[in-house]
Amino acid sequence: MKHYLLFSLSVLFFACGGDQATEAEQPSRPNVLFIAIDDLRPELGCYGSEIAVTPNLDALAAGGLLFNRAYCQQAICSPSRASLMTGARPESTGIIENYTYFRDVLPDIVTLPQHFRANGYETVYSGKIYHGRFTDEEKSWSRKPAKPAVERPQYPGGYALKENQEAYLTNKEAMKKKYGDVYGLGMGPAYEKADVPDHHYGDGYNTEVAIATLREMVADGNDQPFFLGLGFHHPHLNWTSPAKYWDLYDPAEIPLAELTNAPEGGAAMGLHASFELRVRDGVPDGGEIDPELSRTLKHAYLAAVSYVDAQIGKMIAALEETGMRENTIIMVWSDHGWHLGDMGVWGKATNYEIATRVPLMIWTPDMPAGSRGKTSDALVELVDMYPTLTELAGLPLPDHLEGQSFAPLLENPGQQWKTAAFSQYPNPALREWAANPLNQGMRETYFGPLIEEVEERIQNQQGNVWNRDLFENHLMGYAMRTERYRLVVWKDRRKPDAAPLFVELYDHQADPGETKNIAGDNGELVNELRQRLNAGWQASRVEVQP
Repeated sequence: MKHYLLFSLSVLFFACGGDQATEAEQPSRPNVLFIAIDDLRPELGCYGSEIAVTPNLDALAAGGLLFNRAYCQQAICSPSRASLMTGARPESTGIIENYTYFRDVLPDIVTLPQHFRANGYETVYSGKIYHGRFTDEEKSWSRKPAKPAVERPQYPGGYALKENQEAYLTNKEAMKKKYGDVYGLGMGPAYEKADVPDHHYGDGYNTEVAIATLREMVADGNDQPFFLGLGFHHPHLNWTSPAKYWDLYDPAEIPLAELTNAPEGGAAMGLHASFELRVRDGVPDGGEIDPELSRTLKHAYLAAVSYVDAQIGKMIAALEETGMRENTIIMVWSDHGWHLGDMGVWGKATNYEIATRVPLMIWTPDMPAGSRGKTSDALVELVDMYPTLTELAGLPLPDHLEGQSFAPLLENPGQQWKTAAFSQYPNPALREWAANPLNQGMRETYFGPLIEEVEERIQNQQGNVWNRDLFENHLMGYAMRTERYRLVVWKDRRKPDAAPLFVELYDHQADPGETKNIAGDNGELVNELRQRLNAGWQASRVEVQP
C-alpha cells in the first residue's frame, strides 16, 4: 500500500538520523483498539445473519473492511490466543490445550502488545485478551487499567440471580463430594436472563474499565500512542445477559441448525460429545438436545452477542467523545467459531468450517474510500493480525512471524491473495473441552457411558488402527481451507512423515455445509491437496507487488 510504504520509509528515515526534520513533519502514529470476542461465530447482521441484532458491529463493518473468510489456527481459547498474540502457529508455540502457558515454552518470544510497547506505545488491556491467568502482565503491558465509577460484579458462578448462584454452589459441592476434584463438573445453568444494568456482568464492567482507561490516557496529555485491548468473555458459556438483550428476540422466530448430522463418511474422532455444554445444569448428560431447549440455548447465545455488540458501541462512542477515533485503528476478532447444534454438536473444538471460521473486521482512519463497507473474500488467518497491525503502525516486522500482513487488502480488497488457511485440532472426541486428553476421573463420572459410546464409534471405524494411547494423546487433525475445498488429515503428531490414519475432503462449491466426505472418491485430488498441506503456510503466501 502506497500510504503505508511511505509511512514506513519516513519512520526509517527518522530512525537513521534524519535530525534535520522538524517534529511537525513526523507522522502521527495511529492508536490501536484491539477488540477480542470469545466463542463468536459469524452470527452477525453484517455477515448475513437474518436474526442477530448487532447494529454497532454492522456499522463498523459498513465503514471498514469485513473479512468473509477468516480462520483461526485452533478452535479453542488458549492455543488460538497464544498463536495470534505471538504471531506463531500452534505447531511452533507448542500450545495445543488450555493448560500450558506460552511463556513456559517460549519465554523470549515477542508478543503483539510487547512489540508495540517496545516501539513507544502505551499498552493496556481490560477483559480477556490472553486466555485465563496467562495474561503476560510483565512483558506485554505497560500500564494498569483505570478503576471505573461502578463496582466490579462478584457473583458466585457469575450469576446475578440468587437461585442460579445457589444452584451453582450446590452442584459444585455435590459433584466434588461424589467424584472428587474433577475438572469442570457441577456447573450452574448455561444461561441467565436478569433485569440488571450492563455493568453487573463482567463484560459490561470491563467495558467501563476500558473507557475509564481511555479517558485517563487522554487526560494525561502526552503524545504517546496507545494499544488498548478490550476482551469480551461472551458469547462464551455461560450466556448470562441483561434482560433487555433477550427481549430483542422473539423465540418463535429463532431458527435452529438445519444440518444436524455428522458428515457422511467423516472421521468418527472429528466431533465431540458437547461436554462443555453438558456439564451445565439443566442440559442432558447424553443424547439429543430437544428443539425447545435448543431454541432457548440459541436465544441465550444471541442475547449474549447483542450484549457484547452494545458494549462495543459504548467503547467506540467513547473514542469519538475523546477525539481519538480519527487516529485509531479498530480491529475486531473472535478466537474461534461455535457449533449451535450444527453437525449435532454444541461447542467449539473441531476442525470444520463452523468452528474455525471467525468474524474479523478492521477500520482505519485513512483507508481508501473505495474500500469502506466492502467485504473481502480473501483467505486470511488470525495469525495475520500481528503483522498487519505492525505494518499499519509503521513498525518493523519481527523475524519470527508466521502470518502475512493483509494491509494491502485495505487498498484492494479483491486482489489475489494467499491460497490456503491452516487450522488444527487434536482428537476432539477424546479430549475434554480444555483440549486435554480425557482423564480417568472423567471416565468414572456420569459421562462414562457417553465416553464409551464415542470410543466405540471410533473403534468401529478405525479397526486395527485403533490404539488408545495414540488416539487420546498423539492424534492431530490438520486442516487446510482453500478457495474451494477443506482437507482434514488425521496423523500421529510424533510421525509427521508417516501416512495419515484418515483423510476428510469437503467441496465447498457443492457442499458448503460439509455434509459428505468425498476423499474416498477423489484420490488424485486428495494427493494434490496433501502436497499443498505438507508444503505448509509458507507456500500459500502471495507475493505483493509494491
